[in-house]
Amino acid sequence: MKKILSALTAGIFALGLAACGQSAPADVSVTTDPTVGPAAAGSVEIKGIVDLVPHSELIQYVIPKLAEQGVTVNLISTAADETTNERTEAGEADFNFFQHYPYLAEWNEINAGHLVNAGDIHVEPISAYSDRYASVDEVPDGANIAIPNNATNEYRALRILEIAGFIRLSDEANTNLRASLSDVAEYLRPVELVELDATVIIPTKDDFDVFITNVNKALEAGITSSVLFHEGEDSPYANIIAAREDLAPEKRAAVDKLVSALQTEETRAYILEHYEGKVIPARLN
Repeated sequence: MKKILSALTAGIFALGLAACGQSAPADVSVTTDPTVGPAAAGSVEIKGIVDLVPHSELIQYVIPKLAEQGVTVNLISTAADETTNERTEAGEADFNFFQHYPYLAEWNEINAGHLVNAGDIHVEPISAYSDRYASVDEVPDGANIAIPNNATNEYRALRILEIAGFIRLSDEANTNLRASLSDVAEYLRPVELVELDATVIIPTKDDFDVFITNVNKALEAGITSSVLFHEGEDSPYANIIAAREDLAPEKRAAVDKLVSALQTEETRAYILEHYEGKVIPARLN
């Protein structure tokens, strides 16, 4: 998927994890089974398709608060994939939670879709990891660095390398927000960049001095490598709640309550503490 730096600078771009959410109270329906019964009496039910971590965990965290506001959340799937936007557009779900806005915007354009961004929630910062070095200053000249080769994430990887002082990208790449090795205008430090399919970077990480990957992949794999640098909260790649444009007013109001619950200071503090900085709250404008 196509899903900015904290300590390094603003202007870069971000894109689940492992942890436990709290269980829902008895009057709230949270399930991966779409046949499970109706919303609690007097409440509005909204159906969602979400990724498992951290997305479903964050929704589980706010479900008790939503129940108090008359909103029941029914997660009909916690395995988002390339069909998720199509299923949401078709009305199978009222919202989804797995993607960043640039991905949604491109999907809408290609598919004549009408899904909208109901709110930015969190950033899963693409990060540079190492099993050999504890800080960016320790990375030697000649280091080999693995980067993902898909268009969006390759730009993000190259951009954080640029901010960290390893390379300089072409102006065109930073304008288009897409890049490959051919867009590296200058190597400021002598390093070898190796493009790999994102799925093989972690399995082959022992072959590299530094490897760059999405935090959800790192957390799902349970890696304990040192984080050298990463994107930050100002990323336009913040994960969003996407919703159908044609929702009935009461369902749209319920989705808005979900977004508000996910954006509270309490939830933001939970994200920082629970994921230990590996997932960070999105910056709210």
